[in-house]
Amino acid sequence: MIAPPAPNAVREHALAVAARAAILVEGWSDQSALQTLAMRRGHDLDSERILVVPTGGITNVGHFATALGPQGIGLRLAGLYDAPEQRQLGSALRRAGMAVGDSNDGLEALGFFACDADLEDELIRALGASAVERLLDGQGELDSFRVFQSQPAQRGRGTEAHLRRFIGTRSGRKIRYGTLLVASLPLDRVPQSLDRVLVYAQDRAPRTTWRTTPRHLVESKSR
Repeated sequence: MIAPPAPNAVREHALAVAARAAILVEGWSDQSALQTLAMRRGHDLDSERILVVPTGGITNVGHFATALGPQGIGLRLAGLYDAPEQRQLGSALRRAGMAVGDSNDGLEALGFFACDADLEDELIRALGASAVERLLDGQGELDSFRVFQSQPAQRGRGTEAHLRRFIGTRSGRKIRYGTLLVASLPLDRVPQSLDRVLVYAQDRAPRTTWRTTPRHLVESKSR
């Protein structure tokens, strides 16, 4: 697994390139997905002086927010986070000097947008399991995926859950599919969290985007 950069190193790089905004994400695959989407939307984040920073996880976000945000060099901050980590993120941002409310809306007002489980989950659901399997086939990994599905530990899980776990089993694979999933996704089906975090960082008016149905609503409808 590739380690994330250190907060101070990112701070120095931000100063060197005169960055104006930073999007905090969990890992390199999230960075790859956002950069790919920006290019597909016709934006060059480097020329716009927007950094996409892999933090290595929710426990590290506060360190990056402190270095880059209002208590640090004063960049416009934005970010993606996994919905179950909402409370942890709010606490970390408060410690970094940001005025955070107790709700999801409060985080969105600060530019931090939730993924249901994680970004891969959002992308797989937006693209659809069959389309993702075709991607695996094109990468020569469909047979490996079928073997993975047959493992006892994967019994009782749906195909989308299998895909998410399979893509996440190797760091390099996760980064590669972060790019491939976004590159294959129709632009009118981009998950809302992914599109809105770019809009916020770029300080643009929001566009209308396709929104995946939260998993807990899908499950409640099926009961």
